[in-house]
Amino acid sequence: MFGRRRKKSEQPETGASDEFETEQGGQDEPRSADAADRAKDKKDAETRVKLPPAPRPDGPWDLSEVSDPSSGRVDLGGLFVPGVEGMELRVEVAGDAIVAATVVLQDSAIQLQAFAAPKREGIWDEVREEIASGITQQGGVIDEVEGPLGWELRAQVPVQLPDGTGGVQVVRFVGVDGVRWFLRGVISGQGAVQPEAAGLLEQIFRDAVVVRGDAPMAPRDPIVLKLPEDAQMVPDGVQQETVEEGSRFAGGLDKLQRGPEISEVR
Repeated sequence: MFGRRRKKSEQPETGASDEFETEQGGQDEPRSADAADRAKDKKDAETRVKLPPAPRPDGPWDLSEVSDPSSGRVDLGGLFVPGVEGMELRVEVAGDAIVAATVVLQDSAIQLQAFAAPKREGIWDEVREEIASGITQQGGVIDEVEGPLGWELRAQVPVQLPDGTGGVQVVRFVGVDGVRWFLRGVISGQGAVQPEAAGLLEQIFRDAVVVRGDAPMAPRDPIVLKLPEDAQMVPDGVQQETVEEGSRFAGGLDKLQRGPEISEVR
């Protein structure tokens, strides 16, 4: 269950709703523990508590928090992506806009996508619910765990294999709330199958810098990226193999197309 957390200042309601009348004596007695737990779960699910963004002592970073964002990073406009030796950087397009970047390292990858978010509210808790709901409705399996990057979803998503048969793709959804932005990462390949081997991908996520800008944006709108001016690119129009999911954060992945690939060797 992906219910909202209760504020510490809130106390469970007491009174007539917490008691019932017995058939024998007509006296009020405490409700059973199971019934009370069910009532609490229902209330938590119906009442969402909007929490402020959590501290980010290890990143990812806002532009205002970094003195030289271009140092060791690839400038994609709305996002500075850390460069590591041997990586390939792919940009993903939706319509005419570049909205995501994918770093490929050997047999693992992480896709980065930034979104506008409310100034005083984090949205990762809510987004996890949306992603989980979309995947489970397709018959997938979701496990919510606290990983190296905070709370994340580890998913087994039904996919169609090249030979037409059904299979399962293992992916990890990670996310962090920032300064009027939200950064989502999707880890695939061995980094998802063996999370303990994804240290470098996780460090790329932590060291990314988001450029939200001052222009008005509706919450959840994607922060548009741009191509680097001096990159050596290889066009690729292959449709990215992903899954249809119910949340635009899960999300719209099936509608993204792979754009130019940028070989980055440092």
